[in-house]
Amino acid sequence: MKETHESARLILSTIAAAVVSASSCTHVSTRPVIPPPATAMRSIVQPLRPAATATLTSYFLKASWYGPGLAGRKTFSGETFNPRALTAASRTLPIGSVVKVTNPRNGKSVKVKVNDRGPFVTGRGLDLSRRAAEKIGIIHEGVAAVEVTPTIPSEADLQGIRVASRDR
Repeated sequence: MKETHESARLILSTIAAAVVSASSCTHVSTRPVIPPPATAMRSIVQPLRPAATATLTSYFLKASWYGPGLAGRKTFSGETFNPRALTAASRTLPIGSVVKVTNPRNGKSVKVKVNDRGPFVTGRGLDLSRRAAEKIGIIHEGVAAVEVTPTIPSEADLQGIRVASRDR
């Protein structure tokens, strides 16, 4: 009986040592990972939407006009500058783009084509041709706050700009 008692003690001490040893190891689950049902995934995925449409944002800046001494010179775009054309110079707007320039004081507006770089005077964001400045009524002010709205030019806009550039 003494041997049985010692055998039981040996077995218990072995089991205790195994438990202590196993408790210091990290636990690894043997349970399989089950993915969520497809219906749950559908509620997470957002529905398809049509492609976003471009929104045209207007902004205010100081504009001046230029022309008399620069008539006949090449612009940044390679065109010859004509103060009677509906054109503008900008440091940031893309060359060839058409923008709508509005004088907020009187509501008059004009569409101009950006064909040059400038103005190179601190605080000004746009230089208009003389004709464009006349159309919105800032010719006597010299410098005025204007609202600029990028536009998607139509063929009629481009034709109007071309016709205005031929007027002398």
